[in-house]
Amino acid sequence: MFVFFSTCTVYLVLFGSTQADENSCGLSMTWLETVSVTMDVSKNGFHRDLVTTVDFGPGFPDGLEALLVHRLPSGIYIDQYQLASLKEDTGLQVLLGSAVDLEAPAHTSEEFLVLVYLALDQGILKATLPIHGRYHKPSLAGKRFELVEIKLPKLILRTDTCTQLISFPPYKMVDAPCTVHNLSICQWLEIQHLQEQDPVSLEIPLGDGSLVEPVCAGTLLVTLLCCVILSRSIWMHGVFLDNVIPI
Repeated sequence: MFVFFSTCTVYLVLFGSTQADENSCGLSMTWLETVSVTMDVSKNGFHRDLVTTVDFGPGFPDGLEALLVHRLPSGIYIDQYQLASLKEDTGLQVLLGSAVDLEAPAHTSEEFLVLVYLALDQGILKATLPIHGRYHKPSLAGKRFELVEIKLPKLILRTDTCTQLISFPPYKMVDAPCTVHNLSICQWLEIQHLQEQDPVSLEIPLGDGSLVEPVCAGTLLVTLLCCVILSRSIWMHGVFLDNVIPI
């Protein structure tokens, strides 16, 4: 069973708090400025790994909880059944924003949200998310690859010992599920200075649309030729029962 959350009611509900606090539940501005997020894509072909590295540096507060918010493009998808297997094997905690159609091509799909809950036990964390390229429309202009760009995820933080976070510029408060089970909503602090890395990209192979007519014509010709050869072979070597006397 997979649990999904509503994008409209859960994520990015902003609060207009004007209270400034340089140490909101241990999340000091000095420490937040040292946090960094980088992202890379490993492997080749249609099946890749999206690797996100979060460096919290020294002095991160006790009870810190971290959540990566990915907005993935329609050109890729995530297999929820694979996620269930990885959860058992590696403990990967992922919450999808909606059900994912594994068979749909890119031009009929939409972008979707993915929440990755990080288990914080050290200063540097790596989250490896398996992604898969969708099939794209064949190109009529001789284009061989489609470039799919993936933007850096948002990082939001909270502490399990703090019941009331206070926003302070340039950071802002957002609402998101407290855990991967999506049973309750918590306030998180969104980190604002991380969008410095350019999007990572992967190339998805495209079919050559200009070959559709020649391929169809060749297939039809070969089919007709095989039918003629089979018919001739049956006529010459087949056993016919027209003259057999019934018993």
